[in-house]
Amino acid sequence: MPDCILCATPGGTVLWNSPLLRVIDASDPVYPGTTRVVLNQHVAEMTDLDEADQQRVMRAVLCVERVMRDTLGPDKINLAALGNMVAHLHWHIIPRWKNDPHFPQAIWAALPESTPDGQEAQRARRAGTMASLPRFHQILADALTHTMT
Repeated sequence: MPDCILCATPGGTVLWNSPLLRVIDASDPVYPGTTRVVLNQHVAEMTDLDEADQQRVMRAVLCVERVMRDTLGPDKINLAALGNMVAHLHWHIIPRWKNDPHFPQAIWAALPESTPDGQEAQRARRAGTMASLPRFHQILADALTHTMT
């Protein structure tokens, strides 16, 4: 679909690709490590897929979650398939830490105020996560290749 951003662009840095889907680094500056699983065809909902493709998509989402937990060590992971703004099937896999700016609220909630100490802790955590991203991306690509074939 020509007016769909996820049809017209990769949507981020492609970490792994197959005929069915791609896995991208969403390049979120506040939540580094945020990853998306994006369908390579334009459909809006999981129920638009046949059961085998639904299972493949979920296998990819769960693989990203597992590698994210093992590699980045977040306190929690949020999975979301909203599509309200972009009606193209995609899943957000978002690492969350107890000291992130929105915790325990959703990352789309209004940003609460933070103390200077809290802001410094968030900066240090983001820097550590950013340093771990190359390793995360490599392990993830290897795991997806193994899991999805």
